[in-house]
Amino acid sequence: AILPPARPTNKALRLPLQDVYKIGGIGTVPVGRVETGVLKPGTIVVFAPANITTELKSVEMHHEALQEAVPGDNVGFNVKNVSVKELRRGYVAGDSKNNPPKGAADFTAQVIVLNHPGQISNGYTPVLDCHTAHIACK
Repeated sequence: AILPPARPTNKALRLPLQDVYKIGGIGTVPVGRVETGVLKPGTIVVFAPANITTELKSVEMHHEALQEAVPGDNVGFNVKNVSVKELRRGYVAGDSKNNPPKGAADFTAQVIVLNHPGQISNGYTPVLDCHTAHIACK
């Protein structure tokens, strides 16, 4: 039998945002998939790299309220006092009290080039896709 992979619930919360919506009567609702950790109502979350901190009011999956979301769950969650304009796709949500995510000025990556037209030479600016972020690099 093929066993499902273990869900990394014991690691720090990481949830890359796929989108952010403004829902009438509810407010700002970021949407994404939990990669690691557990997302629960009442958690004080921080969004990197903007360093915006707020309380998580509720978590929903497929229009049903959840008491917790685990890795693999695609969820929407309502946050207090944050406008849609402050958050964007590519930001990462984490628990402010447990190894919160931080922005990085630079990092070293091992890359795989797929179906690249033309030649890559010195000074080339690649576009990096990491989780839900899509950004030009040096």
